[in-house]
Amino acid sequence: MKTSPALLPRVRRLAALTLLALGCFAAGCGKKSETAAAPGNVKIGFLVKQPEEPWFQLEWKFAGMAAKDLGFTLQTTGATDGDKVLAAIDTLAAGGAQGFVICTPDTRLGPAIVNKAKANNLKVIAVDDQFLGADGQPLKNVHYLGISARKIGEDVGATLAAEMKKRGWKPEETAVCAVTFDEVATIKERTEGATAALTVAGFPADRIYRAPMRTLDIPGALDAMNVLLTQRANVKHWLVCGGNDSAVLGAVRALEGRGFAADSCVGVGINGTDCIVELEKAQPTSFYGSMLLSAKDHGYKTSAMLYKWIKEGVEPPLDTRTTGVLITRENFRQVLKEQGIRE
Repeated sequence: MKTSPALLPRVRRLAALTLLALGCFAAGCGKKSETAAAPGNVKIGFLVKQPEEPWFQLEWKFAGMAAKDLGFTLQTTGATDGDKVLAAIDTLAAGGAQGFVICTPDTRLGPAIVNKAKANNLKVIAVDDQFLGADGQPLKNVHYLGISARKIGEDVGATLAAEMKKRGWKPEETAVCAVTFDEVATIKERTEGATAALTVAGFPADRIYRAPMRTLDIPGALDAMNVLLTQRANVKHWLVCGGNDSAVLGAVRALEGRGFAADSCVGVGINGTDCIVELEKAQPTSFYGSMLLSAKDHGYKTSAMLYKWIKEGVEPPLDTRTTGVLITRENFRQVLKEQGIRE
């Protein structure tokens, strides 16, 4: 069928518009593909169990520095229970993330987190607390960056033993309070490391007392210490250890409430970020110091490892451990500055 000469101009215009549209579509598709391959398209989540705690805020701060240095997008999320964790993973996947770092609120959630990550094709690194399997054992096939919990506990115990010796306290007049929370494996390892180091240093094992906490915070530790003080009213000097700063701070508050002077007890915490106000007090308290953990390693290093895993295919080690440094009233300002925590 021949086209009428009168319709030729209209047909030519329609053909031209069609070709223009196809050209624009092709250009658009090419542009979209180019964006997907751009270097800044990596998105990483960072989930923590207690977003209000200084330690986790510092982890986020240093993760943010890694994002700025390496050019990826960071999404920080507080996930305080299992439901929130699993929902947050789905949200990350829906938002285009390729992986996440997580300090889980419950180590027993490990298998569920791994399955959820696999279902969403997300890479995952556990930080601080190691995932546990159904048998209660660590999931060795999940990438993990955490502290050498027992070693740091041993450093606490050695510090307490040295302070006792320096002050000339007699073993028969001194006792150890180990503020415990065995529900968290990392906390348990820390306190066990501390008490083991004390016995190695020669402290009598039968004068080391456990004070179980009901809650992993200052009030929980205060209550636990008060129970022990009622049971052991004849102790003159106390050495105090625990799984974190809050455990030792709560015990120190209980000792103060029972009339113990600052120079009659020694408490050494772990974390170093939750005790700064205590160390800044004009008058010294029984809280002698803390093993400062590296929030920079836990925040920056995990995020950087995950980014390289996603972007460059460089798989991180399955197990990476960090150590701590003792901070006291004498050195904490300098150490915090060196660690990038304070200016």
